[in-house]
Amino acid sequence: MVKVQTVAGKVKGVERGSVEAFFGIPYAAPPVRHLRFQPPQPVTPWTGIRDATTPGATAPHRIKDFPGLDVIPLVGTGWVEGDDYLTLNIWRPSGERSKLPVMVWIHGGGFVIGSKDAPLQDGTTFARDGVICVAINYRLGIEGFLPIPGAPTNLGLRDMIAALEWVKANIAAFGGDPCNVTMFGESAGAMAIADLITSPLLRPQGKPLVKRAIVQSGHGGMTRSIEVAQRLVKKLAKILNISPDLAGFKSVDAKRGLDALDAVSKPTARINLRNPDGREPVFGISRFIPVHGDDVLPLPPLEALKAGIGSDIELLIGTNAEEMNLYLVPTGVRDKVGKWLSIYVMHRSQPNARKVLKAYGLGVNGNKPGHVLNDALNDLVFRWPARRFAEEYPGRAHMYELEWGSPAFDGQLGASHGMELPFVFDTLDLASGEEGLAGVNPPQELATRTHKLWVDFARSGTLPWPQFDRDSRLIYQLERGEAVSEPPMRAASFAL
Repeated sequence: MVKVQTVAGKVKGVERGSVEAFFGIPYAAPPVRHLRFQPPQPVTPWTGIRDATTPGATAPHRIKDFPGLDVIPLVGTGWVEGDDYLTLNIWRPSGERSKLPVMVWIHGGGFVIGSKDAPLQDGTTFARDGVICVAINYRLGIEGFLPIPGAPTNLGLRDMIAALEWVKANIAAFGGDPCNVTMFGESAGAMAIADLITSPLLRPQGKPLVKRAIVQSGHGGMTRSIEVAQRLVKKLAKILNISPDLAGFKSVDAKRGLDALDAVSKPTARINLRNPDGREPVFGISRFIPVHGDDVLPLPPLEALKAGIGSDIELLIGTNAEEMNLYLVPTGVRDKVGKWLSIYVMHRSQPNARKVLKAYGLGVNGNKPGHVLNDALNDLVFRWPARRFAEEYPGRAHMYELEWGSPAFDGQLGASHGMELPFVFDTLDLASGEEGLAGVNPPQELATRTHKLWVDFARSGTLPWPQFDRDSRLIYQLERGEAVSEPPMRAASFAL
């Protein structure tokens, strides 16, 4: 048993070989009763020693089966009920240490699922290599990313900031350096990090709470105006038969809220979340995303970058070469979709649907419409917006891409969304096998190299390739192990 004194009280963790771990430490008070739909509040101090040997509760969410894939390593087992879920886990090397680099993990899941406890994202390997790793929960869905009139907006982002403030105040007691913190995340977690980079609330005293950021398959292009997001508020209120305000949503318990979230998330749910220009920035992947136009995100993130915000944080950002394969290959959609359905699907999010698909080869002999749709969405949803974020970044920015393809689904899964995770965390054993994301016999050598890149960047900002800029467009290919110059994509003509 290991013990550490935090600002709020003493906690006890567990020893696991050369690593010590602490689970379920609260960074904010439980967001229930009078604190529901309110900004995160300080933890009430405790006396005695708080047990931090089990993960504890998670934010309310539901995990669904995914055809042909074991998703438990990726996203966990689902909702663990309990009020006290604004918590974090910490992994650190055993022994007396000080001034160790710190990495704070923000999980993905479309802002509606996931937790700090997904097995694939265990921080043990980072602690093994001399880094203190922290993973956090935050509010999801209706509780965290619905701009309800009468309640503060962007509560999930506010939770993340509160967790980073907790790290600043407490991590030295665990042997970490509060002045050398890197926040990193994937998918929704990466989108959130890209947003937070531009937030004035990340700089409570003029300086950012982090020194570096790693954005994995994310960018700053997935936010909505509060006005557009109000359509979602009204749709949910109609489904729940409540008033579209704070009083109405406070009358709904978490389970009933999840029922409504499931209903509004169906592809058949009739709701228009397009911007005035006809674009839907999430392409239907999730209804719930952060909003801009408040105190958390006064400006859309790209506009904030253009204004010079973000120059005080070093950035590593990247994507996987075939992101959308995760959504379209296991479901069989890629091989089943015809020409007109491809155009319809694209038109729901992109006003120039026909021109986009034609640019990617629709109508050319031998090109299957579903494959053309897949290729276009790879670029429009993830790859090009990430490059736009790097283009506008006012500080030091480096870009990577994972081009290694999983042999799963007869080699069709490829370099899909989420594929970098077992390489970054060096947890390939949990993603391998017939139903594993990385398939059978993925390359450990690539995991060793990728994990080391992340560790070195967190420790000192070191990376073995030059910065990204509009002219050179150097992107480090992880499998190849070198930077290549990449020309602008076809998506550049159709995206912001």
